[in-house]
Amino acid sequence: MKYIIKLHPEIMMKSNSVRKRFVKILAGNLRNTLKPLDETVVVVQHWDYIEVRHRDTSARLHILDKMQCTSGIHHVLEVEVSPFADLHDIFEQTLPKVKDSLVDKTFCVRVKRRGRHPFTSMDVAKYVGGRLNQAIASAKVQLKNPDITIKIEIEQDNMFFIKARHDGMGGFPMSTQEDVLSLISGGFDSGVASHEFIRRGSRVHYLFFNMGGRTHEIGTKQMAYQLWQRYSSSHKVRFTTVNFEPVVGEILTKIDDGQMGVVLKRMMMRVASVIAQKNRIHAIVTGEALGQVASQTLTNLAMIDKASDVLVLRPLITKDKAEIIAAAEKIGTAEIAKSMPEFCGVISKSPTVKAVEHKLIATESDFDFGVLQHAIDTAMTIDIRTIVDQASDIHAIDTAHAIGKNDVVIDIRATDESDDDPLDVPHICIPFYKLATEFDTLDESKTYLLYCKKGVMSGLQAVYLKDKGHDNVKVLRRVHPL
Repeated sequence: MKYIIKLHPEIMMKSNSVRKRFVKILAGNLRNTLKPLDETVVVVQHWDYIEVRHRDTSARLHILDKMQCTSGIHHVLEVEVSPFADLHDIFEQTLPKVKDSLVDKTFCVRVKRRGRHPFTSMDVAKYVGGRLNQAIASAKVQLKNPDITIKIEIEQDNMFFIKARHDGMGGFPMSTQEDVLSLISGGFDSGVASHEFIRRGSRVHYLFFNMGGRTHEIGTKQMAYQLWQRYSSSHKVRFTTVNFEPVVGEILTKIDDGQMGVVLKRMMMRVASVIAQKNRIHAIVTGEALGQVASQTLTNLAMIDKASDVLVLRPLITKDKAEIIAAAEKIGTAEIAKSMPEFCGVISKSPTVKAVEHKLIATESDFDFGVLQHAIDTAMTIDIRTIVDQASDIHAIDTAHAIGKNDVVIDIRATDESDDDPLDVPHICIPFYKLATEFDTLDESKTYLLYCKKGVMSGLQAVYLKDKGHDNVKVLRRVHPL
């Protein structure tokens, strides 16, 4: 099998030295990703294209898919290469390849030529097209919108018959641009934002702020692993997890209600800056879009950026949600995102859309920054290749639709949310950010039914408690009526 890799047009616009470097890097990336699929793969660099050959025909679809998911490639041509003697020889080689498909069809011939020849590209197209028209009685030449387009490329003494054309992802080859750190949450936005920078040639590392327990973490790791495995497996990538539940708890108890969302993002930026600088990463990437939530107004984004010592990039800043979801469907992260909560650790009753810097600084003065430093010090970084080994270790969680005699309902919503919409059944209140520490003090003979409005936080917390060895926990799915 043989393929011709056509470079993204922006690469061709570079200077000779830069283009040569980009082509060399792209060829290396292809070797790294294709060799594990077929050991016979050979990658050959040329001035304006890359040639890929392999022998194992059973690996064809896998190799094609991997090439289509490699940044820097505009399109891939499946070709048959053979020497030719003259125009008539080109026709004779073309006829058996197309004669069956041209019956009762309109067609045209397109030719590209490189090198010195006694004929032009148009000469080849006219000769081959005319002879095919004579050889196949029911076929008809039609230059505009034909049923079938026959594509041939001529290079020196070789003829390249194009069997199929497959679009690539474009952009620049991986690692031709500086590394970035993507704040990934497992939702639609952060996955698409990460892909945008993979496509643009940056090696994307991942940072996850864990505010919802083990299930949320594993789901997000699975998304990051899928992005890496499909689009950037030519390079080693890091995944860092930061336990942010204590930080959320500190915000909920110390920060003014209207400022909570902006302060949470500022705390994230402080941590991300430290981790980025520690790993010599040049920028932070987020999936924020202008006006999507209260913290994403221009004023609030400016206040959030001031907490970072590293450049913050937002590739989706002008995108609509529908566009982002469509992009997630295209790159293959939508199914994971659909199963993940649109999770935010703090919900303000009246979030500010125009944060004032001196007010932010004043409210943050009550925050215990030792909690933030502890989150940084205990951050866990792993090689993303090990994620697949962790993804299967999730406990099944039982659900309850009624309250038994030995059951105790725990409302794990934040205090303000519980006060605004109190349960009308016997229960105790333990906010989710305190549950991990207070659950050990409860009566072990009871079964505890965790409740939150949508069942997301209760499910995540139940998984976390199960992991700690507590088997007496379920999720309460229905409250009205019990």
